[in-house]
Amino acid sequence: MAITFPSLNALLDHGFDTLIDVRSPAEYAEDHIPGAINLPALSNAERIEVGTIYTQISPFAARKIGAAMVARNVAAHLEGPLAGHHGGWRPLVHCWRGGQRSGSFAGILQQIGWRADTIAGGYKTYRALVRAALYDDPLTHRLILLDGYTGTAKTALLPRLAALGAQVIDLEGMAEHRGSLLGGSAGGQPSQKAFESRLAAALAGCDPARPVIAEAESSKIGRITLPPSLWTALCAAPRVEITAPLPARAAYLAAAYADIAADPTRLVAQLDQLRVFRGHAAVDGWIALLAAQDLTGLATALMRDHYDPAYAKSRSQHSHGVIATLATDRLDPAALDSLAEAILAALSSTA
Repeated sequence: MAITFPSLNALLDHGFDTLIDVRSPAEYAEDHIPGAINLPALSNAERIEVGTIYTQISPFAARKIGAAMVARNVAAHLEGPLAGHHGGWRPLVHCWRGGQRSGSFAGILQQIGWRADTIAGGYKTYRALVRAALYDDPLTHRLILLDGYTGTAKTALLPRLAALGAQVIDLEGMAEHRGSLLGGSAGGQPSQKAFESRLAAALAGCDPARPVIAEAESSKIGRITLPPSLWTALCAAPRVEITAPLPARAAYLAAAYADIAADPTRLVAQLDQLRVFRGHAAVDGWIALLAAQDLTGLATALMRDHYDPAYAKSRSQHSHGVIATLATDRLDPAALDSLAEAILAALSSTA
């Protein structure tokens, strides 16, 4: 009998040896339960073919042809990635919703002798739990935000804080974007659903009784929109403000964005989008610095003429509680280690 999970935490902490997502590779790529492996019962093309037969011929014909496809695919998985599992292996299987693919897959595993079960409602149940956590229910976590001008190494502080025992969530890491016009990665961003899966799992792994440190963000990171419960919590969260002189920030940003500068054509196209905001003269000057390979000069000009004014305008329009303001003259690894310790000390003094 399919297992009904009462909460997202219960589903994520399912206790089985392996979580198997038997949906097609395309369905899995769009979003999946964290930790699930993809062993498709039907390929992308087979799923389309079966769906077409279902609507254009008959459900019976679709089920008969689909069953043959599933049997062949499960056989391949048994001879391949599942070949090494011992008799006590306990897999948990799911598909989209109806349970036909997962039921067929799990049934074969059960006949072999493995203690396989399925998730009632499949991925659709999981997705409903994620939406409830991020769209319907208020966030119960106590957020503390790292704030400061561009180039103050806020993202680099998060893993250092985690190493010191703090609870952190890296929103830009989950969104695969550095949070600005120039912050996109060559590989692109995940789907909105995949981002929300990462976020929900990260929050589920945090103790609500302890603070959770995140970087201050706008309501969108690239094309990813922050869910309402998170955005509401971010707007209300107190902040630790990081300050550093412009030369230190420029040097740090030039190094951090070296991968973006390595593709001048793409970077010029991104800079051109700022003409409507900063004018042709400013953008032409930035492009000239890029052509001269003066990355530190480019970073300085971008912060002075674009990022810093935008940040100052945003701060003037919104007031936030500031727990502490921490200044650093350097942003090298040793200085960031010391800054992470100072952040935790500041939070401890206000607890």
